Amino acid sequence: MTHTTTIPATARREHALWSAPVLVGTVESLAALAGQLAVTDLLPASVGCVVVDAVDHPPDIAGLPVLGNLESLGGLHAGAPFSCAIVSLAAGDAALLSRVRHVLRALAIPERFVPTLTDLLSRPPQANGLSPASLNTTELIGRTPYGIDRRLVREALEGKRVLVTGAGGSIGSEICRIAATFGPSQLIMMERSENALFEIDAQIGRRFPGLARRAILNDVVDADATLRHVVGLAPHAVFHAAAHKHVPLMEDHPAHALSNNLFGTKSIADAAGAAGAERFVMISTDKAVNPSSMMGATKRLAEVYVQWLGGRSDRTRYSIVRFGNVLGSACSVLPIWGQQLAEGGPLTVTDARMTRYFMTIPEAASLVIQAGAMVTGARQPVYILDMGDPVRILDLALRFARQYGYEPVLPGAAPQSGDAPRIDVAITGVRPGEKLHEELAYRAEALERTPHPGIFALHEASPVRDSVPRMLAELGTVRTNPEANAVRAAILRHLSGVIGRTSTENDANVSDVSDPARIAAA
Repeated sequence: MTHTTTIPATARREHALWSAPVLVGTVESLAALAGQLAVTDLLPASVGCVVVDAVDHPPDIAGLPVLGNLESLGGLHAGAPFSCAIVSLAAGDAALLSRVRHVLRALAIPERFVPTLTDLLSRPPQANGLSPASLNTTELIGRTPYGIDRRLVREALEGKRVLVTGAGGSIGSEICRIAATFGPSQLIMMERSENALFEIDAQIGRRFPGLARRAILNDVVDADATLRHVVGLAPHAVFHAAAHKHVPLMEDHPAHALSNNLFGTKSIADAAGAAGAERFVMISTDKAVNPSSMMGATKRLAEVYVQWLGGRSDRTRYSIVRFGNVLGSACSVLPIWGQQLAEGGPLTVTDARMTRYFMTIPEAASLVIQAGAMVTGARQPVYILDMGDPVRILDLALRFARQYGYEPVLPGAAPQSGDAPRIDVAITGVRPGEKLHEELAYRAEALERTPHPGIFALHEASPVRDSVPRMLAELGTVRTNPEANAVRAAILRHLSGVIGRTSTENDANVSDVSDPARIAAA
């Protein structure tokens, strides 16, 4: 009997894809990429290299001929078509990555991106192949991260006791990792989740074995316990990252949002002052500006309290850092899309018009520490991080799918031809409390430049002294009320009192989110 082996269609396509690949990158990244490919027998030899960062280039790299530069790629492809391009570029060069991708797509050359060794080593361990850590997040949001003034930060943290609340969370854990590199005398990690605290404590122990550290299992909402811990540990710097952040969930549980975001902040801020801390940094959100949600409203009230407290403090310097969304944080879009992709789709987007400000977790945490180190003088600024231009969520979903080698298909759109597997994108509708577009500052506010290009300072008028105690007294009582509407009404009443206005409605026509023609035109 004769046996015939049938090669699956996907395997045939992949074989064709790799039949005549070209390597694309810088002189440095191409040398490393050629070395990586030389030790694998999975791919045939490349036809050559295209250098994207230099007109004058060597005749060959690692034994492979240099065919030309990015400008000549079109002519090279016309003369002898490439089956695909294997691209390796540093994640930090977002502009160059975008230009290379634009040229390749214009020429209809399939692309495969290989991270540089430096980028791979700088990423946290990834749990699986669909982890956000495996993504080029810089390319997703199209921005180059700001660096950090290590000299200034070292002056603020070296030899100091540093306390981080919410230390097991996405931002809090990254603040711990970055702060540990500046040689604090002790790193104090405060977290109410046992598992999250265990993980960050173990990680810091492995990476910084000589660093003195304390893992404190404590909920900052417990004011008495928080005061005992903080006074006993006497930190010099406190970074307050603990918060409830999920907008739709907090719409259903306004008392929890109030207790954690306002009274948890009050608890740790009061304790920092009682312990004589040098500086206290509260992490806030763009959702605190013209808030349309309970999460944003309670974070705005927390900002008001920190500003008020800072105006009464002779020693502790209080500041607030406000920024937008961070890519890859727990329960944010990237982990959700990763799970959806693993399950075969669809990728869900609430509204085709929705935009958000984005930065990566490392950049956000770095700038939080940078802003904390900049606190000087008697005023209590709100620091606004330069988030760049807002990103349309739908565009982010499309880029996400393509980075994993999928071709996204929008509702009502005809499938595109090509070898890439397809993944549907579904529009699900705006959720309670969400806006279509966020803001980083009220329109009447004036932002001032700081010595750091990625950080602006906003010096707001101090809240009226007698209004804040009254606010705390009433909200302290209402947060135990089982009636959600009563809690919500009290929050909005006091929000109106401290900022003079509220914005409780989302953008107009947010319910009209399912028209395929409008989606395609968006």
